Amino acid sequence: MGSETTGNIFVVDDDRFVLESVSTLLDEYGFTVQAFANGHEAVKQFVTRPVDLVLTDINMPHMDGIELLEKIRFLDRETPVVLMTAYADLDTAVKAIQKGAFDFIIKPYSPPYLIHTVEKGVHYKHLTQIEKNYKRELEITVEKRTSELAEALQRLTKMSREIIERLTAAAELRDEDTGLHILRIGLYAKKLATALGMPDAFIEQIHIASAMHDVGKIGIPDSILLKPGALTPAEFETIKQHTVIGEKILQGSAHSMLQMGATIAASHHERWDGSGYPYGLRGEAIPIAGRITMLADQYDALRSERVYKGAFDHATTCDIILNGDGRTMPEHFDPHVLATFVAIKDEFAEIFDASQSQEPPSCGVPARQQPLPLGI
Repeated sequence: MGSETTGNIFVVDDDRFVLESVSTLLDEYGFTVQAFANGHEAVKQFVTRPVDLVLTDINMPHMDGIELLEKIRFLDRETPVVLMTAYADLDTAVKAIQKGAFDFIIKPYSPPYLIHTVEKGVHYKHLTQIEKNYKRELEITVEKRTSELAEALQRLTKMSREIIERLTAAAELRDEDTGLHILRIGLYAKKLATALGMPDAFIEQIHIASAMHDVGKIGIPDSILLKPGALTPAEFETIKQHTVIGEKILQGSAHSMLQMGATIAASHHERWDGSGYPYGLRGEAIPIAGRITMLADQYDALRSERVYKGAFDHATTCDIILNGDGRTMPEHFDPHVLATFVAIKDEFAEIFDASQSQEPPSCGVPARQQPLPLGI
């Protein structure tokens, strides 16, 4: 004799004759059988030993088949439990099914039916295990692919940031400022966006995109950009074009970071009262990214030394932004952005002061290309 489906079977019955006859029959059909005279011993073994099916009598002292079924179901929801009974009681059958019994066998049992039922249960357990293994393999594959995708996106993001930094550095090398200006702008803008409660994606993007605000200066003649004295009205009109040039350089990209960069390049000199350039936008017609960067840029410009002005300290800078000095006026700023700046203005000072203590890098890399600590 033999069975196409083999497996490990627990047989539980307090009747020694039934226990031995069922165990012998299953053994002849190729099953691995472990016999128990009571449910307690079966439960102890079930905890530590894998099994494909439990075949148990219902009417047993100390622990009947229903209680054994409940304990097995508590430990394992999948292993089939087949109940044997000499009394085909409908209420008992319904109760057992409700508690998760796989099937019933009526004593005296028919050997072919018993073998068929056991084979069916073992086959069910094997299919269940195959499904679990497949799901687990699928989960592992998904986790691996997700991790690989995350790493690829991280590399792409890092590369994108480096490209942006080098693009801004190209424009920055032609300007008169220290080179850390564009990097400070990113940190100021990130602080403001965070305090304003902007979405995480926006905060991450403006941190990088705001550094591109002056990329259009690459198109301004050196004679004007680096002029050591006051600009003529015509020269100032030329300087204003760096906003339009920056927008043209960055616009048309499918990359959201560059899209925001184009927006900022075009709008970071617009003013809330409509007196800004290049388009004279007013109020909320100015994109929020431009309104944030405009205040960040103004703060840093006041703090920094220029050929046409000295550097102001933090207190003086805040006073000019909040109360005005004729050139810079509070009505130039989005009131909500301005109020947010007031709440976190000391963090701006920390960013600026930290940049002043940076040491020049080695390996011939210009100091202006070195990022500030991102945790500021």
